[in-house]
Amino acid sequence: MASATDTARPEGAKKPRRARWLPGSSLGQLIVVLNVLGLAVLIAGALVLNELRQGLVDARIDSLSTQGELMASIIDRAATVGEPQPGMDAAFANELVLQLLANPKAQRARLYDAQGRVVADSNWVIDRVESRALPPARARGAEGLQLDLTLPRPAARPEKGRLALTREVASALHGRHVAGVRRGEDGVRVVSVSIPIQHVQAVLGVLTLEARDVDAIVARERMAMIPFILIAIGVTLGSSLLLTRMIAQPVRRLARAADRVRLSRARAISLPDLAEREDELGDLTRSLQNMTAALSERMDAIESFAADVAHEIKNPLTSLRSAIETLDLIKDPAARERLMAILKNDVQRLDRLVTDISNASRLDAELSRDSPRPVDLNRLVQDIVGLYQATAQAGDVTVRFDGPEDGGPVRVSGREGPLGQIFRNLIDNARSFSPPGGEVTVALSHAAGRAIATVSDLGPGIPPENLETVFERFYTSRPKGAAFGGNSGLGLSIARQIAEAHGGSLQARNRTDDDGKVLGAVFLLFLPEARV
Repeated sequence: MASATDTARPEGAKKPRRARWLPGSSLGQLIVVLNVLGLAVLIAGALVLNELRQGLVDARIDSLSTQGELMASIIDRAATVGEPQPGMDAAFANELVLQLLANPKAQRARLYDAQGRVVADSNWVIDRVESRALPPARARGAEGLQLDLTLPRPAARPEKGRLALTREVASALHGRHVAGVRRGEDGVRVVSVSIPIQHVQAVLGVLTLEARDVDAIVARERMAMIPFILIAIGVTLGSSLLLTRMIAQPVRRLARAADRVRLSRARAISLPDLAEREDELGDLTRSLQNMTAALSERMDAIESFAADVAHEIKNPLTSLRSAIETLDLIKDPAARERLMAILKNDVQRLDRLVTDISNASRLDAELSRDSPRPVDLNRLVQDIVGLYQATAQAGDVTVRFDGPEDGGPVRVSGREGPLGQIFRNLIDNARSFSPPGGEVTVALSHAAGRAIATVSDLGPGIPPENLETVFERFYTSRPKGAAFGGNSGLGLSIARQIAEAHGGSLQARNRTDDDGKVLGAVFLLFLPEARV
C-alpha cells in the first residue's frame, strides 16, 4: 500500500531545517524568551535605578564631606582658644556653623564638643521661629527686657536613631571621618557625615552634617520604576496573548478539525495555514494530515479489497450453485462424475481463497505486532527449500537452493515469519507455472549492503505488459492448458507488501537466452542488510 507523503512537498523531498540559536523546540524557545523578557525589563530597571540611587547617595556624601571639612577647618582656625591646652569657643563656633551652612532647610548641622555634648544645632534656629504676643511696654528707665535665651530642646528621639548618632559621634571623637546612610531620630533616612575638628592632634569637637532628602530621592526612584513595571506588564500580557494566538488557538483548531473528521466521517484534516508553520505545531499539523491521508488510503484499500474478495468468492459460489442445481437432472454416471469433479475443484478454490484472504487480512497486524530482529536469510531459505525437498513426490517440480559464494550468513532486520512467507509464495507461484518435472531455483547473494534473492522457474514467463500487473490482488495470468482456479492471485501481492514493509522491493522479469527466447520467469527480492 502506498505510504502517505507530505502534501506540501514532492514525494521524497525533506523539509529543510532552520538553524536554531537555542537548543530544544521552537515553541519552547519562544515561551522562554517571552517570559524572560518581562523579567529582564524589571531586572534592568532595578539595576539602573539601584546604580542611580547609589550614585546619588555617593554624590551627596562627597558634597557633605567637602562642605564639612571646609567648615571644620574654619571652626578650627577661628574658634580655637587657649594655650597650651586648646579648646573651642562654643558661642563663636555656633555662629560660624549657622553662617557657613549652605542650605539649612535641606541640611542639618550639629556641633559637639570634646565631651560629646551638643553645642550647636541648625534646627534650634529654625525651630525657634514662633508666633506669640509681645509683652506690654515698660516705662522709660525701667529695667531692661530680660530675653529668654533658653534654647528649646529637641523632641524625644527614638532609641535606634539616637544610638546610631551616638556611635557615629563617638567614632568621630576618636579622629575618624564617618560617612554613610542611617536612620535619624525621627525615623527618617538621612545621609550623614561626621568630621572631627582637630587642632594639631587634639580633637576639639565633631561637626555632623545631615541631608534628609534621601527618602524623597527614593520616592522619586520608585516613581521612576513605574514605567519599567508598566513595560514589564505590557510585555507579559503581550507574550501571553501571543502564546495564546500561536499555541492555544491553533491547538483548538486542530481539535475541532479532528472532531469534524470523527463526526462527519471526513477522510482527512485540512489546515493548510498551520501546515506552513515552521515549528512543532506545523509538524503536528503535517503529521495529522499525513496520518489521515494514510488512513483514508487504507480505508480505500480495504473497500477495494472487500469488493475484490466478494467478486472472487462469488465466482466459485456461482459455479457451485449451478453444479448443485444441475446434479439432480443428470442421470449419466460419467457426466455426474465430471460434475462432482467440478464441485470438488470449486470447493478447493474457495478454501484456497479463504486461506489467502485470511493471510492477507492478518498481514498488517503481524507486521506491526512483532519487533524487527536480525534474521539469517541463508539459514531461513535453506530450511524452507529443505522442507519442499523432503515432501516432494515423484513427478513434482523440484526446488534447488544456491547459497552465497562465501557460505556465510546473510542477515537482514525483519520478522522471520513474514520473510519466510515471501519465499513460500514465490516458490509456490513458480512451481504452479513450471512444467511437470521442472525445476525452481532459489539463489541468495549480497552486495552493496543489500541481500539479493532470486526465484526462477522454467515456465512460459510473464508477458512484458504484465510484469507489474502480476503483483495486483486477485490477478492471475494462466498459460494455455493450466487448470482454472489453481491460483488465488494474492500470493505475489502479499509477497511485495511484506518486502516493502521491510524496506525492500520485489520485481518480476523474464529469463531469456541469447536469441531472446523466454526461458522462464524470475522474481528478484532486494532487502537491506542488517548492521552488525
